[in-house]
Amino acid sequence: MNIIGISEGFHDAGLTLLQNNKIIFASHSERYSRVKGDKWLHPDMWPKTQRYQPDVVAYYEKPFLKNLRRWYAGQKHQKPRINYDVNFGHHESHAAAGFYTSTFDECNVLVVDAIGEWDTISIWEGKNEKLKKIKSWKYPYSLGLLYSAITARLGLKPNEDEYITMGMAAYGEPRYDLEPLLMENNHRGARVIWKDASEYDLAASIQALYEKKFLELVDMCPHKNLVIMGGCALNCLANSKIKGKNIWIMPSPGDAGSSLGAAALVRKKKLLWKNPYIGYPILHGMYVNSVVDQLEKNRIVGVANGKAEFGPRALGNRSLLADPRWDIKDTVNDIKRRQRFRPFAPAILDEYADEYFEGPMNEYMQFVAKAKHDHKAVTHVDGTARVQIVKEDCGSLLRQILEEWYDRTGCPMLLNTSLNIKGEPIVNTWEQAEEWSRKYNVPVF
Repeated sequence: MNIIGISEGFHDAGLTLLQNNKIIFASHSERYSRVKGDKWLHPDMWPKTQRYQPDVVAYYEKPFLKNLRRWYAGQKHQKPRINYDVNFGHHESHAAAGFYTSTFDECNVLVVDAIGEWDTISIWEGKNEKLKKIKSWKYPYSLGLLYSAITARLGLKPNEDEYITMGMAAYGEPRYDLEPLLMENNHRGARVIWKDASEYDLAASIQALYEKKFLELVDMCPHKNLVIMGGCALNCLANSKIKGKNIWIMPSPGDAGSSLGAAALVRKKKLLWKNPYIGYPILHGMYVNSVVDQLEKNRIVGVANGKAEFGPRALGNRSLLADPRWDIKDTVNDIKRRQRFRPFAPAILDEYADEYFEGPMNEYMQFVAKAKHDHKAVTHVDGTARVQIVKEDCGSLLRQILEEWYDRTGCPMLLNTSLNIKGEPIVNTWEQAEEWSRKYNVPVF
């Protein structure tokens, strides 16, 4: 059975193709349209699925309920432009994307986002390949929506720049009580209060509130196995404070990833998840030695090779790499047009991770760990790093690059950031990679 799952109409559209329980293809629409957070599916995505005639097209939410809530909130109605055969609830699709890609036979699934139809938070039980919702919180109460509203209050872009808010939190103090705002209609932005407030203190305040409420939700999940989904699952600071749980977060936990969840709900069977490299393929040769040669010359190097990562974070197939041991942070931030205070993630051979970091780490940069080194390019001001461990079976040439780099230098890690600039999607095709290389004078392999 060939199943296409789609998410579109609101933000971060995505498409997934399943053949029975095998993931054939999955991608964000923005990679094709080059429009950050594109809410519509791009037509160039469909040829990737043409030789698999779909038996079912599944949509990730319930448009009638979504538009009913949008009317209640004073927002415009929207609907998908693609015809579909079946549809599921927004939070159900989030939960399914996490549960059916996990290795857990039994677990709780915690979904936290801005809002679906009416649910803003939901807790599910996954058992015997079935999902059952056991508790939910309804609009207007929303942790995610308030976090986005504060992001906008800081002059950043909601539904996109929340990770910058999270990074700013380390520079401030949680001086403001934001909890009363949780029940407001934050679609219109957070109430203009504390006009002269420190931006860093506001960021610290919303992060502190989020962590407090998030950990309360985790405590409501009795099972030791926990799946976390929804856009808020990308809050690696909060994730790192969970204790005593086995955790799975599908690398694309936001709305684009819900296209996978909608497809999975058609069969309600576990999927063969191997790695996140399930997007557009670049099938040209890449010479590992050439990459490392450039890195040894203290050059910043781009990599665009293999299938694109599914999710918002580059994991080696669409990456910028650099030597983390020297003062490179400002240079890379300038190329990417990012705020200079922001550090980058380290990608490290998994067998050496515990020598350089202490704390939770995984393959998808979903947690933060304390650094045991002084490489400031990959360490935040609070001494933490969002670590990507790279295993032998990772599915990316990044492992070979790291091994060669370690053999030559004795350093088992590299700075890893996405091959893009701020406000633009990650590079998808080789043509885009070549153009990016010419524009920013960075070699790409």
